[in-house]
Amino acid sequence: MSVHRIMGIETEYGISVTGQPSMNAMVASSHIVNAYASLVGAVGATRPRWDYELESPLRDARGFDISRADADPSQLTDEDLGLANVILTNGARLYVDHAHPEYSSPEVTNPRDAVIWDRAGAVIMHRAAHLAQAATGMQFLLYKNNTDNKGVSYGCHENYLMRRETPFTSITNALIPFFITRQVFTGAGRLGRGQDGSSVGFQLSQRADFFEVEVGLETTLKRPIINTRDEPHADPERYRRLHVIVGDANLSDTATYLKMGSTAIVLAMIEGGVPEILGLMPAQPVREMHAVSYDYDLEHLVALERGRSMTALEIQAVFLEAAWTFCDGPLGIDEQTKDVLVLWERTLDFLNNDRAAAAHTVDWCAKLALMEGYRRRDGLSWTDPRLALIDLQYSDMRSEKGLAYQLERRGSLARMVSDDEVAHAVARPPRDTRAFFRGECMRRYPDNIAAAAWDSVVFDLPEAETLLRVPTMEPTRGTAAHVEHLLDRATTAGALVRLLQGDGAAPE
Repeated sequence: MSVHRIMGIETEYGISVTGQPSMNAMVASSHIVNAYASLVGAVGATRPRWDYELESPLRDARGFDISRADADPSQLTDEDLGLANVILTNGARLYVDHAHPEYSSPEVTNPRDAVIWDRAGAVIMHRAAHLAQAATGMQFLLYKNNTDNKGVSYGCHENYLMRRETPFTSITNALIPFFITRQVFTGAGRLGRGQDGSSVGFQLSQRADFFEVEVGLETTLKRPIINTRDEPHADPERYRRLHVIVGDANLSDTATYLKMGSTAIVLAMIEGGVPEILGLMPAQPVREMHAVSYDYDLEHLVALERGRSMTALEIQAVFLEAAWTFCDGPLGIDEQTKDVLVLWERTLDFLNNDRAAAAHTVDWCAKLALMEGYRRRDGLSWTDPRLALIDLQYSDMRSEKGLAYQLERRGSLARMVSDDEVAHAVARPPRDTRAFFRGECMRRYPDNIAAAAWDSVVFDLPEAETLLRVPTMEPTRGTAAHVEHLLDRATTAGALVRLLQGDGAAPE
């Protein structure tokens, strides 16, 4: 089996406006999105809208829907609130998600591409902030982090398509211990403990303190370790979309790559019924989620249901060993899957034996190394405001101010992908998913796209009396291999639709 599957990342960015502490966050975020919309020409009343028609945010994977009357307003993500929204030519979505600007990457097929198009989102956000400042005269600061340390958290969500027939109990039984312990390499690091950060100390994860239940549908309150939203944005008979909300927003390419790659392998093992990854359930999962995050010495023993106790690194080692056995089948291991496994093994070894080496790839280790350096040099306590500034500046999207970017330039934080690859991904979609069709339609026929979503593109053709929806329910169709020859032949959107209808190669 392989790391290859349909996946993507949604990142909400922290935002502030210099000298404007009371500015409404939705207004500030709208400035960001609208500024980038102006750059790419997606302005005015004819701007393509997001197509909410097929969305179902209140459907629960446990087999029921909650009523709209019982839902928290934050769960009604299928309502058009009139907030700024742009569908980008790279197949991504840039929009205002309540109080934050959010970049939702296009669908990709592997963790390396996930890194590239996630990093493209950071470039887009950085440009948007500059454009918003030029348009308004105000300085907008964006942070790729997960909390304001005042009790508010915002997400970096991962999405993975899985086989519909996989029992949901198998997913929860394996993923709860995996998610609790993968913080050792996915954590972005945080100064302060508790939701408001008022307790003294450093921890691995910026998100851990905000999780309160094991399983649930919510994403902004009573956050669950396993989110049960059953909204596949694809053929629901074939797929479920695993919506992962426990992850931190990583600045390290390697951490993002390992986060997406290791999770993809564990999902393949769950689908394959691998027994070795069961029996690791903590007796008190939420408590252990917090405890693992607080233990940056990585010595905490997680109490399991069956009476055993293991460290987070030991639990990860069980997953890794099972992954090697599972992936090394008769067909062999493809190159990227082997690369993820080797990196997973090397990272756990560094975390066990050489924390300085881990600082080259693991965000929390890099951030802690910076803080410890200042503590030794200047005799700082954990409560010194200069450490809080380091915590924030690590995630600053300004290339000249962000500490993660400075570490990269010094060679202290590893890069996995090139600037050229990222620059290409800012404007162009992946070629091997339906995002290619969506993004290329936006690039080639912007005046004839009325709306789009993950699972559809809606055309407004002068010669047609009604709007025409082209469904894209299969994420592995609408690729360059399927439709590029048609796009190259079609000089107009109407010509493309006629070719799709006549060729039988519609993205669905």
